Amino acid sequence: MKKYNSLKEVQALIEQKMLSLPELLDYYFKQIEKNEHLNAFNEVFFYSAAQQAKLVQEKITAGTAGRLAGMVIGIKDNICYKDHQVTASSKMLEGFVSPYSATVVERLISEDAVIIGRLNCDEFAMGGSNETSYYGAVKNAADHTKVAGGSSGGSAVAVQADLCLSALGTDTGGSVRQPAAFCGCIGLKPTYGRISRYGVIAYASSFDQVGTITSSVSDAAILLEVLAGADDHDSTVSKHVVPAYLDGLKNTAPKRIAVLKETLESDALDTDIKETILKAIEALKSQGHTVEYVSFDLLDYLVPAYYVLTTAEASSNLSRYDGVHYGHRNLEAVSLNELYKQSRAEGFGEEVKRRILLGTFVLSAGYYDAYYQKAQQVRRLIREKMEEMLSSFDLVISPVTPTPAFNIGENIDDPLVMYMADIFTVLASLTGIPAIAIPLGNNNNGLPLSMQLMARHFGEQDLLSLSHAFLSSKNIEQLTNQAN
Repeated sequence: MKKYNSLKEVQALIEQKMLSLPELLDYYFKQIEKNEHLNAFNEVFFYSAAQQAKLVQEKITAGTAGRLAGMVIGIKDNICYKDHQVTASSKMLEGFVSPYSATVVERLISEDAVIIGRLNCDEFAMGGSNETSYYGAVKNAADHTKVAGGSSGGSAVAVQADLCLSALGTDTGGSVRQPAAFCGCIGLKPTYGRISRYGVIAYASSFDQVGTITSSVSDAAILLEVLAGADDHDSTVSKHVVPAYLDGLKNTAPKRIAVLKETLESDALDTDIKETILKAIEALKSQGHTVEYVSFDLLDYLVPAYYVLTTAEASSNLSRYDGVHYGHRNLEAVSLNELYKQSRAEGFGEEVKRRILLGTFVLSAGYYDAYYQKAQQVRRLIREKMEEMLSSFDLVISPVTPTPAFNIGENIDDPLVMYMADIFTVLASLTGIPAIAIPLGNNNNGLPLSMQLMARHFGEQDLLSLSHAFLSSKNIEQLTNQAN
């Protein structure tokens, strides 16, 4: 069997009776077993997925199936699914069964998607390589010695290796876009507040956003259409009308595009990534788009501001894991204070502890004004500068990552190097704007290369329509050495 690249393709095969949903699910089960060494799944939902596939197939036969009938999707292991385990890839939540489903899960099921399993991720979504997981590192399917990216590494590899049709991840500072880039997939982070966070285990609440990893732009569009919109359970979700994103892909009107000059001039940027993005820019010009290089002089402030703010929020959000309410509990403690200390020391991994400590420090008396409040001010300046830029341009281009996927174990012991790898993705996270990572082919070592597009708030349609047209263009194969 060949790889299925889109829901449209799957639905056409099912309609022609060349494929059934249970057969498709069985195909993915076999793919997962064959690629178990990639460590993408923390758990496969063999029973519930099979039951759901059977039910949806009956609906398809009766002509009553939802828009996502035929979609077999994995969910990151920090998204709750009722009566299924959710652990955030941490010992702290080992064995925890969720009593309810996240809004995004309910919306997937309501449109007849089949959820195949929970996907490995960095512990509590804290990491950029999927090496901090309690269940071990996820391996890149393009090269098993390379990282998958993080924190949604399992989600990216599951799509890359054809273990499911699409996957949900969460993006706090690039955790959907960066692994998508490392794995040659399409990774969409919507506008903050476009999709409900209810039922998603929190890392940094003013940054966290559910996103999608897919093989086609059309699948990203239909998933966003289903997942987006107001939710009574989450007051931070926008009540903006949800457009018909899939139909909007037909819009090929020329765009005004800015290229962040400093990102392509960065000494940290890999030569292959730079050259491939420059080729892509020329391709966009040939399609009638206006492209201009624009200066962004706040690049050096992005990573420090991001990590001060997110670790502060993480310190607060993770305080609930205390050995009393739920989660890992030390059974040998003889006092309440010791119970707190031992349970948290045993339940959390090194990276999570590091971020909790840093966050507690920047929120402490005497340091709050110097670090946390200053970072909030910087965030405001960055947002204002981006809004000013996007008042003149429809889209902004930058790299997704400084380098292609690096070796497993290469950077894990150097937190500063790991944090600086987020330099191009945290801009969209700090400002709350939508962004997408789109594949641009592979380098000579077979490792995927990618480009990032950003748009104004709730400008997902511009991201999707341009990405769709770009990846469908006949001259892209020649310009980027990839058959899209």
